[in-house]
Amino acid sequence: MRILSRFGKFLFALTMFGVLPSVVLGQNPKAQIKAEIDRLQQSLREKPVSIPGFPDINSMVTGCLNAATEALDAGKLYLSLEKLLQAEDLFHGARVVVTDAAKSGFPAFEAEWEKASQNLETFNEETRKKDWPSVPLAVQALSETAQGRSIPLLEGSRGFAVSTKPSDGLFYMGQAQGEAAFALFCSSLLLTRNSSAFPQRSFLPELQKLQEKTNAAFQPPRSIQLHDRFIALNSALKLAEELDSQKFYAGALYQYLEATRHFAMLDAPPVDPARQSASKTDLAVARNKLTSSKQDDSLAQLFLERAESQIAHPDGSAPTADEWRSSRVILDQVLPAYFAARKPASPLQQASSKTVDITLVRWPYT
Repeated sequence: MRILSRFGKFLFALTMFGVLPSVVLGQNPKAQIKAEIDRLQQSLREKPVSIPGFPDINSMVTGCLNAATEALDAGKLYLSLEKLLQAEDLFHGARVVVTDAAKSGFPAFEAEWEKASQNLETFNEETRKKDWPSVPLAVQALSETAQGRSIPLLEGSRGFAVSTKPSDGLFYMGQAQGEAAFALFCSSLLLTRNSSAFPQRSFLPELQKLQEKTNAAFQPPRSIQLHDRFIALNSALKLAEELDSQKFYAGALYQYLEATRHFAMLDAPPVDPARQSASKTDLAVARNKLTSSKQDDSLAQLFLERAESQIAHPDGSAPTADEWRSSRVILDQVLPAYFAARKPASPLQQASSKTVDITLVRWPYT
């Protein structure tokens, strides 16, 4: 009875978040991703998401889903998954906000929170059963990142409900469930790695060095002018360290590389027409290198797919200045950091016996 009960909860949770069809139908990975995109798009058509004070949420989810579709159609499977993760996060957050719990008091919020907590426990338990060594690193990294974010988001939702009002915590509760559902969805994908494995390890030495560089760079006026960029940079570093501490090393590397990109964007110069032309050539060279590699370079491929999509829009529109800069940063900074991460870790720096700890309190992952 206990086994049946746990399995029943698992199936209920999957059905509730729409993961079950892709799990049980045994589709190929592209079809699985397309089915999930289609499911969310159909749900938006039938009942658009809406949050008071957040009028753009429906268009944001739609934009992420359209980007996921475009990437999938272009053969950029890993980028498609990255965009789908963003859509799942926003979609589930918005859906929970309009539930009956939003109109009730704290007891109703607590009841919803308990159900969400149980769902997350079930999702994460099933996700951990995945035989990740046989899967491309990029898929594992996306799943670990989503799984690693789910619990802090859920815990943070209660903090908001207590400190302000119950409805303020619902969006983060929904995000937590969307992240966990996406992590499980990744574990259901029928993808098998046909190359040698990436040597996973702790990336704490690299994270510490980048944090030190970030701290040194956080000086006025740049800290004020690039405030949003510093927030994104520190959020990526924080998440990377959390994932690393849980031995989610694929996710930690993914976030370290994202932090590397954010840091390089602080000083990245504009890309003039000559360098724009060179970037196209360099991207083609990088793709040939990754395609011919006998190693699992899927995580590098994810960033390369992002760089390619930034300077070649499906609708033919011109890239923005920031898109050119980001694409160049991926070539010049992120990919070299990825290949450097293949090497054994350097020794951790020993902390001085005389230290001062400064904690900046901010909502995680924003």
